Amino acid sequence: MDEEQSERRDREEPEPKPGAEPAPDRDPGTPRTRDDETGETGESGETGETGETEETGESKPPPPGRPDTAPVHHNRVNQYFYGALDAPGAHFGIGVGDFANVRRRAVGRLDAGEADALLAPYVEPDCFEEAAAALEQDGVVVLVGPPGIGKRSAAVALVARAAEGTEYVVLSPGRSLDDLADGRVSFEKGVGYVLIDRMPETSSGTADFDWRRVRDTVRDHGAHLVITTVHPVEGDAPGSVRHVPWRLPDLTAVLRVRLLRAGCAADTVERAVAGLPGGCGVAEVAEAAERIARGAAPDEVWQEYGSGAAEPVRDWFAAGREPREWAEVTTLAFVTGAGYRDFETCQERLEEWVAPTFPELAVNTDGAEAHRRDADRRLMLGRNTLVAVEQRKDGALTRSALVFANPHYRPWVLEELWAKRSTAYWNGVRDWLTELVRTQPGLGTQLSVASALALLTRPAFDEVAENYLHPWASGVAGPAGQSTATLVLQCMCLDEGLAATALAVGRGWARSPEPALRSTAMAAFAGALGVRFPTDAVNVLMRLTGRSEEARLALAGLVALLLDCGEDTGAVLRPLAYRLRALRTTSTGHLRESVLDTVQTLLGGRDTRTGRLVGASLLEGAPEQSDRIAELWAGVLENRPRRGWALRYLHATLRDLTTVTAEPGPVADRFGRSLGGALAPPERTHLGPALRRSAVRPTPETTVLTDTFLTAVLSTED
Repeated sequence: MDEEQSERRDREEPEPKPGAEPAPDRDPGTPRTRDDETGETGESGETGETGETEETGESKPPPPGRPDTAPVHHNRVNQYFYGALDAPGAHFGIGVGDFANVRRRAVGRLDAGEADALLAPYVEPDCFEEAAAALEQDGVVVLVGPPGIGKRSAAVALVARAAEGTEYVVLSPGRSLDDLADGRVSFEKGVGYVLIDRMPETSSGTADFDWRRVRDTVRDHGAHLVITTVHPVEGDAPGSVRHVPWRLPDLTAVLRVRLLRAGCAADTVERAVAGLPGGCGVAEVAEAAERIARGAAPDEVWQEYGSGAAEPVRDWFAAGREPREWAEVTTLAFVTGAGYRDFETCQERLEEWVAPTFPELAVNTDGAEAHRRDADRRLMLGRNTLVAVEQRKDGALTRSALVFANPHYRPWVLEELWAKRSTAYWNGVRDWLTELVRTQPGLGTQLSVASALALLTRPAFDEVAENYLHPWASGVAGPAGQSTATLVLQCMCLDEGLAATALAVGRGWARSPEPALRSTAMAAFAGALGVRFPTDAVNVLMRLTGRSEEARLALAGLVALLLDCGEDTGAVLRPLAYRLRALRTTSTGHLRESVLDTVQTLLGGRDTRTGRLVGASLLEGAPEQSDRIAELWAGVLENRPRRGWALRYLHATLRDLTTVTAEPGPVADRFGRSLGGALAPPERTHLGPALRRSAVRPTPETTVLTDTFLTAVLSTED
């Protein structure tokens, strides 16, 4: 089902029964699920909006005057993260696609352009026909193999061959076998579904039965489903659904197809094919082909991929290295881009933590201290072939930054360090990084540490999860540790192969009884994790709104970020509007107050990046959501305890429209018509006088805009 069908169903669905639990949103563009009927909701609790909480659960508006708006939470970390991605020359060494990955959702309906981009240059591996036959027979097949071997493209290619239509839907990797079998996804005839990087579930003796239920459900609906996973089956593979071990396609064929499609000359194609190094994945070959097609020399490009990037690093580590050199590359891996002074300070502190792991230093602690004190680190850095000094512009000034001689060295350095240094050494690294983060070093250093830990998850996920992510997210390293843990998940979202793992970590935090872990989860889902998996983020944050104002602020922050990234803000607005409709006739109750608090936080939040009300930015940037936004406003306007607040903020929203668009008139007119349709007839008549009375020193421009808006509201009268 596409987005238009989803919207049409929303309009046609009957009014919910009073007191019914509202439904969570579904993946944008995905079929309606059983969750939409049963609903997920936050736990009840007192409201947290300033000036509204009473023991009775009733809300009262804040004092008269100019609205005291709340800034959208977590924006500082999210703003810095996205700003860093846009910085000239930014390179995190994570993923092999462009940074647009982290600005778009990973789930939902694949549009024609996305599907064509995957299918047009696709090269089938030798295991493709086995999987295609299994999919044709059973309707479901599972592709099993490590990251980077082309399972995502293969999944789309398989459903494209088997499905009757050209609709393809990507499901959340958080979907369980029960979700797939019990109707939480309503599979539709002729539609192809893919579930990328499915996470493992707790093993049980009913695994084959559960897979059989999934198979029967998909087959009964005439759909096709391809699931990919990096986790091999424990014990015997289920007999009901074929699990096909996946293999790389012929990478030279992949390279040829892409270069020829791009119109490269024959000699360029042959040079590129001849120079293709070992150790590359499909995505790396695709990215290299794109660079070669733009005119880059193949020999230079291949130095940054596969064994071309790994060999210089491995050769460096193969030589005998002194303790100081180990500390140099370890410091650079985690604190890349620092100036000389900061870098040397970090390195000296690391040397103190790891000294006991080197026998020559452990037996003579006084000598080791003198060695660190007298070392000429700058001279030693100049001799390290893995290290380079980059001149970076900082306004009118230029500063020196220590980086790897090749940005692609970084993941290989971390892999070599993990393979060659002992647990004791890594304990020292853990304590050093925890100490560093606890001192609140600044977002630049936090982002460097976070991106390094995201890279380290590839060879050592358990190390990162147990020694950094969980402790820092729970507050061991203070607020800076929590924000750094959030940044790790955001950096993981840059990599198609790590995004699903980041989702699993965030969901685990959100389910924790520890408030600090839940708080960190909220920050993560208000950022890149929420953009990549918006439906999961909304379900998590909605569940937490009943017990936490922070969750409501995070939800407002997610809306602002989705709008900024050009993604579907309806992922948040649709379920929130549904909840209001479901609770329209309920006069009191914690659930109703929680939903209204959430709406109020969203409409009254200011985006700290722009200083504007999120509600005003939505009206201009997401015109297709005008009816949903109007439903939210109608909910608070028709609630007597909140009406004064709603009138002041409505006027402030109209005022902000004059700053977010050069033509606010048509936006105000459209919004007025939507709100007129959402309000009860008596409310339309009373809105004009009440709104004008609430205005505080309106400007002539705002007055004209208010008149336009109110005329549009009344135009909906029969």
